[in-house]
Amino acid sequence: MSNTENKIIFAGAGPGDPELMTIKSMKALESADLVIYAGSLVPEAVLCWKGNNTETISSAGMTLDQIIDKIKTYHGLGKKVVRLHTGDPSLYGAIFEQIRELQKLDIPYQVLPGVTAAFAAASKMGMEYTLPEVTQTLILTRISGRTPVPESEDLEKLAAIKSSMAIYLSIGHVKKVQKILETHYGEKALCAIAYKVSHPEEQIFYTKIQDLFKTCQDNNITRHALIIVGKAVEASRKNQDIIQSKLYDAGFSHGYRQASEQ
Repeated sequence: MSNTENKIIFAGAGPGDPELMTIKSMKALESADLVIYAGSLVPEAVLCWKGNNTETISSAGMTLDQIIDKIKTYHGLGKKVVRLHTGDPSLYGAIFEQIRELQKLDIPYQVLPGVTAAFAAASKMGMEYTLPEVTQTLILTRISGRTPVPESEDLEKLAAIKSSMAIYLSIGHVKKVQKILETHYGEKALCAIAYKVSHPEEQIFYTKIQDLFKTCQDNNITRHALIIVGKAVEASRKNQDIIQSKLYDAGFSHGYRQASEQ
């Protein structure tokens, strides 16, 4: 029977900056006997929070079975194991397949959230994804590639909504992305490429959608980047008036404040 008190921790490493990791995830690293981290995406810099005697293993070259076997072995010895994923583990983290295997083995687990790159990018850009009466929806998605997406969630269909959108894992298909975005947002619309956001190598490139592929090519961006598009991007770059929210409107009453007389 497994130790129900000793849970396997799936922790979000955040976008790259060690100081953007949550305190709970930091504490989990400090007390861990073993940290299995997604080495292809999680920078080793975030391992600065691990304990002095914590063992670390990159899962970059491991299969699912190998990861689960390692977790099972350490858990069976009463060791504390942290499975460290980039950003927020619930988003493109492939944690559910691991959780399913742990459930089969009756090994308890807990998931700790993290900061995903789309939100780290927005903070760097000084951008709000949801602007009153301009855009109130944010789509986090990816284009279909070696891993397909459901037909109902094809990028072409999602782009037709014209909301704020952060496109993950799609730089390798940037020509196709550009063509789709041109159709729905317009060739002249502004978009952003957020490269290694919060890492020391971080760069934000603003470009017209018609120049998206060229901008990636000119700057040798082939991975580790988000494509962000929508009216919120343009609003963050242009000194334009926006509709103010009702939240702080002096003429608007809500549960915590009465409207002032005009």
